[in-house]
Amino acid sequence: MTAVAAVAAQQQDVPRGGILGAIQAAVTLLNGILAVLSALAIAAAGAVLTWEVIGRYVLGLASDWQDELSTFLLIGATFGSAAWTQARRGHVGIDALGYILPPAIDRIRRILADAFSLAFVAFFAWKSWGLLTEAWDEGQTTPSAWGPPLWIPYGCMTFGMALLALQLALQLAASRHADAAPAHLA
Repeated sequence: MTAVAAVAAQQQDVPRGGILGAIQAAVTLLNGILAVLSALAIAAAGAVLTWEVIGRYVLGLASDWQDELSTFLLIGATFGSAAWTQARRGHVGIDALGYILPPAIDRIRRILADAFSLAFVAFFAWKSWGLLTEAWDEGQTTPSAWGPPLWIPYGCMTFGMALLALQLALQLAASRHADAAPAHLA
């Protein structure tokens, strides 16, 4: 499979028209915003950690907020950009198989991978929701002196995994729609 064919295959499993296309357009917009915010969060985490090194080892200032803040920023960036990455097929995948498998078999492989991924991600989102509601209801915080609330990272996990599950569901629906389309339209 050539690089052009690989890009075409990726674009086939994103809904373009109808209600699914409208939902995908909204998800794509949200994914784009979250991708930019995730990039900014990674840059901020880098700046925070750089300050920690300078503050602690050069200026002799001891503090504990940098580790937690950078962890929270990286959690937000990771889960916030997950659906954006999936829309581009950037998550775990074995690209080599796409080059050696016949297109029909590779298509089945992608559909099965999306289905199993959706099951796992939906379960992860559900469990994250439980952690989020528990942290919110009980007012849980980290054990440090700063003590930021734990609903922040759990909220990022829940929202990011729910959005990733929606992206996977849209891609599966687009794959099913492509299967139903006549060969000259697919």
